[in-house]
Amino acid sequence: MNRGYYIAAQGMINQQRILDAISNNVSNINTAGYRKDEIRLNTFQEQLFLINKRREAVPMSYQTYVDQSKTSLEQGGFEFTDSTFDMGIYGNVYFNVRYNKDGEVYQTRNGQFGLDDEGYLWLGGVGRVQGENGDIYIGHDEFVVTEQGVIMDYDANEIGRLLLTYIPPEADVHKEGDTLFLYDGDEQLPENEAFIVIQGGYEKSNVDPIKELTQAMQAQRMYEASSKILQYFDTINQRAAREIAELG
Repeated sequence: MNRGYYIAAQGMINQQRILDAISNNVSNINTAGYRKDEIRLNTFQEQLFLINKRREAVPMSYQTYVDQSKTSLEQGGFEFTDSTFDMGIYGNVYFNVRYNKDGEVYQTRNGQFGLDDEGYLWLGGVGRVQGENGDIYIGHDEFVVTEQGVIMDYDANEIGRLLLTYIPPEADVHKEGDTLFLYDGDEQLPENEAFIVIQGGYEKSNVDPIKELTQAMQAQRMYEASSKILQYFDTINQRAAREIAELG
């Protein structure tokens, strides 16, 4: 009886976490470079053996629990603009930005860049964009970016090269805020791995509103079902307690 009570309660907790993740995804649907979070549920099975000689097994008990929250690295769509500072990437590589808050270099797909007060390429509110030789100084808005991330002025003189980090689409990343990531794996670009840097447009979030709505409806139904089961077990427990008290 108590096992069923706790399983139902765990089911409510699981679905609540799913709903929280969906709510955060939807609130960031217009955030450039945002990557949606997904709650992964797992199951464990508990097998109890009789103490007497441990030969006869009782039935398995299955229960679901939240295994982890995983960030989906699926490619997002693009929003094209007239700004030379807007950049996007098609492929599995990421921009690098040195975060002013802690000095750490993070990866991002948010390419809505600009210039800071000293003329360095930066991501507003975060920090300077990193090139292969550190901070990228541009100083003006007359530049072009090639598909491989080389920054040149209008006279074809190289200003710098974007530092790009390879992250496989199935990788686990640590998320900082909404659009910054840390990846601890091998950052070397595999042979024949293609990517394109796009200037004059930025990558939007990879949140599919229809899919999120469908998942939210499903999670809400599961939450309500678990709640009803919990109420049912609670009623039975109260009734059993009253009957035991009367017998006493």
